[in-house]
Amino acid sequence: MGIVNVTPDSFFDGGRQMKPEQAVELALEMVENGADVIDIGGESTRPGAHPVPTEEELRRTETVVSELRRQSDVLISIDTRKSRVAERALDLGADLVNDISSLTADAAMAPLIARADAGVVLMHMRGTPETMQEDPFYDDVIVEIREFMETAVRQAEATGISPESIIVDPGIGFGKTVEHNLQILNRLRALSCFDKPLLVGTSRKSFIGSVLDLPPEGRLWGTAATVMAAIINGAHIVRVHDTTEMVQISRVADSILNESVHDIGEAEVQP
Repeated sequence: MGIVNVTPDSFFDGGRQMKPEQAVELALEMVENGADVIDIGGESTRPGAHPVPTEEELRRTETVVSELRRQSDVLISIDTRKSRVAERALDLGADLVNDISSLTADAAMAPLIARADAGVVLMHMRGTPETMQEDPFYDDVIVEIREFMETAVRQAEATGISPESIIVDPGIGFGKTVEHNLQILNRLRALSCFDKPLLVGTSRKSFIGSVLDLPPEGRLWGTAATVMAAIINGAHIVRVHDTTEMVQISRVADSILNESVHDIGEAEVQP
């Protein structure tokens, strides 16, 4: 999943794709590099970010969605908490909604996704982007994410969203400390109990910077390490800024996993 932020204030690429033609060009480049999904966002959700008015978020995203759909059949995700923004994107050809609030920020979101028979990403977050990094605390971060997700999945399905359309995201960096994020990656398989695709977004995030003492622009290879760890530990989708490098990482990780499955199968048939 390639990240296309049409925002002035995202933590890594804010302002780089503010013009629709720049955002579309980046998205098409990501597709050429091997991205299967393009996630388009018009509101930054970095720690401390303030909400964007609906009309502004629509202005930032609708041309990008429509033009990308005109030029490509890639899966398009709209990264939003607002049902009006999601509805417009789906009308223009988007395929799924990436909602960091797990359908809680806007009561109209779940019925909209159900009616549209669209996909949805349900993400765990403690608080809001404005408040989420104010001393986050968990007795057991994995247990609490799992409990939250069980409820979120159940409620989504109860609104009529197809079980096959739901993707689960543990929300790395959203209301978590460095240690919490590392624990999530280490224990990711504990979140495979939902029988849903698992999405992990670590790309250039601050916990990598804390480990390496590097700014966002220096976190490419730290990101690569987290992407490899995520896939080996059960992630089905990785959300990234750097598609060229991370597609290569993903293909190698998949090859390792496939070889492991092959070896296990051979071992089981040995006399």
